[in-house]
Amino acid sequence: MNTQQKIEELIKIAEEIINFKGLDIAKNANHSVPGEGDPDAKIVFIGEAPGQVEDSTGRPFVGQSGQLMRKTLTETTGIKPEEVFITNIVKFRPPDNRDPMPNEIEACRDWLDRQIDVIRPKIICTLGRYSMAKFIPDVSISRVHGQPRFVEFLGQKYIIFPMYHPAAALRGTGVLNEFKQDFNKLKNLLNPVSVPQNIPEEKPVVTQPSLF
Repeated sequence: MNTQQKIEELIKIAEEIINFKGLDIAKNANHSVPGEGDPDAKIVFIGEAPGQVEDSTGRPFVGQSGQLMRKTLTETTGIKPEEVFITNIVKFRPPDNRDPMPNEIEACRDWLDRQIDVIRPKIICTLGRYSMAKFIPDVSISRVHGQPRFVEFLGQKYIIFPMYHPAAALRGTGVLNEFKQDFNKLKNLLNPVSVPQNIPEEKPVVTQPSLF
């Protein structure tokens, strides 16, 4: 799939999301937030769900925590936000920024799967425990953040790189320091020479794992 074909497919997915009214959070959203970025990105960042600012603008990670993520990405790796693809596992804001529900994650699963399959990045960075659980279930983010592993997903092998959600980094200095350290590790993963050969390999992901 060439770049133009990728753009067309991502636009098609975004239009489906915008027109979807099958969830209460979709009906009540000011804007759906399909995601944005480079269709040929080497990195896809996946968060949990849009917040208030994202719901107001229709863009992912543009609130306070999103600004931290974007700033840290550029300062640490030299990569601009427009050079990656940024999205969430849920495309509509849950009320009061509550955690996404299993049925909401499931309703949005196909769109995210298709976005990943279109872009086919080298690295998928999961931000927070909900997006991590899509690829690496039954683990604690405090134990595995910053530890890359190979996961086979939709017939392709990806490096999954779990990270704390930037909102958690804003709440505590310790997590903020680890968040920044993980971005330094991410920078090393982008260098083929420095990619460790002993990255663990997970079993193929077939379905969205249960979070409860």
